Amino acid sequence: MTILVTGARGQIGRAVIDSLHARGLPVRAASKDPSALELPAGVEAVGLGGDAESLSTALQDVRQVFLYASPELADAFTAAAEQAGVEHVVLLSSSAAEGFDADANPIAAMHIAVEKALAASTLTTTTLRPGGFDSNALGWSEAIAAGRPVELPYPQVALAMIHPRDIADIAVAALTGDELRGRTVALTGPEPISFQAQVGAISAAIGREIPVHTITPEAAREQMVRTMPPFIADALLSTWAAFADRPQAPADTTETLLGVPARTFAQWARENAAAFAPA
Repeated sequence: MTILVTGARGQIGRAVIDSLHARGLPVRAASKDPSALELPAGVEAVGLGGDAESLSTALQDVRQVFLYASPELADAFTAAAEQAGVEHVVLLSSSAAEGFDADANPIAAMHIAVEKALAASTLTTTTLRPGGFDSNALGWSEAIAAGRPVELPYPQVALAMIHPRDIADIAVAALTGDELRGRTVALTGPEPISFQAQVGAISAAIGREIPVHTITPEAAREQMVRTMPPFIADALLSTWAAFADRPQAPADTTETLLGVPARTFAQWARENAAAFAPA
């Protein structure tokens, strides 16, 4: 039976598709704009909205789903999935859902809404709650490529960032095996690494020094809201402030869950060095 992967344009969704396809498993890729997808040969692309017709089409003959958290679709999706005979959902949630400020955190709220919708259904759900992604550092790419300093409000904050491919590997393990089925797991990288050290790893990958300037949280917010919703900027700043005096402790990794060493931020930086090169 087919495995449906939603969020197929995202870095994790695409990695899940590629891995499942490489194993010879039947995969269907769903996106709001399926015409924009570039997929391996044999992978079907479908649109996914909140209407019954698109949900029915996407879920036809599907028994497992890799699901991005979309609260606006949660109730319609769970009802359609139950009707279609889906047996197992692997949800990409967020560590914010179990954070100290979950009740007041909009990022947590959107993921919790989907978790609750699935919990109220008959669907078996594996919930993945990753923290910060290594790829968040791409937010510095424009400044680094232009030779400008990276401006940070908390350079020494050390978070256990996770490589997106590690999340994808764990998702694939949940879709293809039984050990993770039905569990909720918090995911991180192998060790906390400060923003300053992340910039240092990128510097080593591109062979050029990258200056770091400390700015106020207020100045950082002013910059952040140019490229993201204010509620996300506020949630990120709140998280960083919470870890200003202590590193984030690692949770589960590919090492603890799959017996495979977790990818490091330095590895991610080497893989993505071209993103920081001058235009």
